[in-house]
Amino acid sequence: MKQASAVATARTALLLCAAALCLLLQWPSPNLCAATTASQPPASASQIVATLLANEVAASLHRDHYMYLSQERSNRTGGHLWTEKVVETSAGTLRLLIAEDGKPLSPQRIVLERARLAAIAADPAAFARKSQGQKDDEEHARQMEPLVAKAFLFSDAGEESGYLRIDFRPNPNYKTQSIEERLMHGISGTLLIDPQAMRLRHMEGRLPQDVSIGFGILAKIRTGSNFSATRDRPGVPEWKTTAYDTNFSGRILFFKSIVRNAHAEHSNFVPVPNDLSLAQAVAMVEQ
Repeated sequence: MKQASAVATARTALLLCAAALCLLLQWPSPNLCAATTASQPPASASQIVATLLANEVAASLHRDHYMYLSQERSNRTGGHLWTEKVVETSAGTLRLLIAEDGKPLSPQRIVLERARLAAIAADPAAFARKSQGQKDDEEHARQMEPLVAKAFLFSDAGEESGYLRIDFRPNPNYKTQSIEERLMHGISGTLLIDPQAMRLRHMEGRLPQDVSIGFGILAKIRTGSNFSATRDRPGVPEWKTTAYDTNFSGRILFFKSIVRNAHAEHSNFVPVPNDLSLAQAVAMVEQ
């Protein structure tokens, strides 16, 4: 049974198109920037996004780890609906499959799952190496962060369901400098922002036309490819990704951990120690 690392997340989806927004970082931020008040002049769409980005970057400096329940249907799961217990650790994200298509695992599959986890606990270095692809992709995203304000045009679309709505589209005057920038620059979409916390509530993006690089050898993402992600505070102070969808048609060689087609929902978030070892994480998911 294939058990890839937990990379089919909304954050990974953004790596393909607008990762530099850093909008899916899941941690609380200090009051680096406050929401606009009545005594201040109305903020422009670009100013609102700048505040959002500043808060998200500040939040990334205070990462906490959680255990949660994940339900996912994707390429990784072979098209089945997998229910997994997930624990975040500094070495990577640990998963235990507990049900498939709404049915408990057979005794034989339970044995295989526990044997897989025992092997991880016995060789944490190997697990960390396998998780390196996701960390590399996240580093790509961080390197692209400063480009966001230049690469996109933002327009205020008013309110939607109590949130600030900002639409974004490629800035035609921006000249891309790398393969990653060309992919990111092809996206148009919408942000919904919590007006009090100035944190991302929802994001969706789409490719209005094909993006082809290196005659399609290095990357080719087709028109209509899209993603969406929703975040909330599900009983914990931190903003967490609670649902995401990705639908990418094409290929891309230089991001190691892209899962192209996925739907997932996350729930039951519980804080765990940030210094949790893999052996402790295994014991935790097996409870």
